[in-house]
Amino acid sequence: MNTKFESLKASVQEIIDLIAVQDTREANNKLLAVSDVLDEMLDFAEEDEELREISRYQVLLNQLHVKLNGEEPVDGE
Repeated sequence: MNTKFESLKASVQEIIDLIAVQDTREANNKLLAVSDVLDEMLDFAEEDEELREISRYQVLLNQLHVKLNGEEPVDGE
């Protein structure tokens, strides 16, 4: 399980780095690709710990999406 999440962590860091250098298009492309990977991981997750970790990454990707696209988060406020 560790290897999957290490790769995911590196990909998320790459998105953050792209945002930092204001490469919005590439950051969005990478974010979509990582989201697809997360969805696939979710489909095959077997342990609760995996589900929790995937959920954390989904929240982080949502926050990065909001940062990239200037949208307000959907939290009921």
